[in-house]
Amino acid sequence: MKPDGVMLHSLNTAAVPEPELMCIFGTGDLGRSLGQRLLQSGYRVVYGSRRPNTCGPLPPGAQAMTHAAAAQSASLIFVCVHREHYGFMEIMQNQLQGKVLVDLSNNPKKGMYPEANAIYLQRLVPHAAVVKGFNTLSSWALQNGLLAGKQVYLCGDNAEAKCAVAETATRLGLTVLDKGSLSAAGELEDFPLRLFSEWKIPLCVAVGLTAFFYFYLLIRDVIYAYVEKSSDISYRIMMSLGNEVFPIVSLIMLALCYLPGIIAAFFQLYRGTKYSRFPNWLDRWMLCRKQMGLVALGFAFLHAVYTFVKPLRYNVRYNQITKNNEITPFDNTEAWSDDSLLVLGILGFFLFVLLGLTSLPSVGGSLSWREFSFVQSKLGYLTLFICTAHVYIRGWNKFLKISTYKWYTPPGYMLCLIVPSVVLVLKLLLLLPCMDRTLTRIRFLCWCVIMPGEKKKR
Repeated sequence: MKPDGVMLHSLNTAAVPEPELMCIFGTGDLGRSLGQRLLQSGYRVVYGSRRPNTCGPLPPGAQAMTHAAAAQSASLIFVCVHREHYGFMEIMQNQLQGKVLVDLSNNPKKGMYPEANAIYLQRLVPHAAVVKGFNTLSSWALQNGLLAGKQVYLCGDNAEAKCAVAETATRLGLTVLDKGSLSAAGELEDFPLRLFSEWKIPLCVAVGLTAFFYFYLLIRDVIYAYVEKSSDISYRIMMSLGNEVFPIVSLIMLALCYLPGIIAAFFQLYRGTKYSRFPNWLDRWMLCRKQMGLVALGFAFLHAVYTFVKPLRYNVRYNQITKNNEITPFDNTEAWSDDSLLVLGILGFFLFVLLGLTSLPSVGGSLSWREFSFVQSKLGYLTLFICTAHVYIRGWNKFLKISTYKWYTPPGYMLCLIVPSVVLVLKLLLLLPCMDRTLTRIRFLCWCVIMPGEKKKR
């Protein structure tokens, strides 16, 4: 029995294929982190270095060779060196012929060179297949294995080379997006240089609205009280003004999330088709709605925190009230107003948080398209309606009072009602049966495919 067992063990060992060998040019932080991740994923790794004997510590299991020897040993090579060091590959035409070169390089700033690094590399080594990819990964993410669900972009002119690189990326736990030919390499190299590119418009809108309403309320409340009544209420600058500005900005930005969709619907109704391109400004606006909604949620959260903290600030005011020993009769109408204000605020904030959670990829990915559309559209408009009603109830008995309009200016919460009220009214118009049927036909019913001589139908 013993010899048979030894023979069976030998057969199993022979049946196990040898792991695929990967080559990495460059022994810096990125090259070492990538090599460590490849080893953990079951690959063998060899490094190509100018000084293989003095290149420093490498991941356990990897070995270092000269560039030429390393290139000959593997069919797929990760190039983890800067563009200015590409020269050594130009003299390695024979060793790199037929190889797949994955260019991971980036530049410190845009427009440094007239052509993309990957295109330059392909010109240096014309008989190799250059694929641009993995350049959006950091050495820190590779070292810590934080790759699950991360996207990598690939582009290249050789389809087989891209498939080989995509297979390796998938084995590392990455999601691959094919960006087409190597001409897209410049776009991929610009990705790591972007700084909140999708957040610029929402953040600019938020900063602009915050600055405008803060100074508007500062003049209308604090400066007005000092000039007209010789009253110093400058203490309100730190807390009270902020608690008025935050909900104003939040409500306006929430309305701005849904306004472009309504404008797009009227464009489609006017043109009678959904295939006509929207203006560029509307396209950019619609693409940043998610970020705008998340910024609005942040301002709503600040308002909630300030509301809870505000009553705890001044015990002196409470003591002054109790010393007067004056009993104010209970006002049932005022109580209804205050309770309604609080209930609508709490409910609106809850729905707002729900909208923000479903916009996260990990949550939204678990919903069907119908569920996601229901939350973002139906519940979104309900959230906007409740938050708008919350503000209307705050000023329910103040709209017609002359004393409300200091220096003939309306309060900030009245100004912020303009945009959401317009959005809700326009949405109601779109829900009218005549407009809803037309819009549904434009968006969801296709032209019938007809044979020559048949009557055209819609």
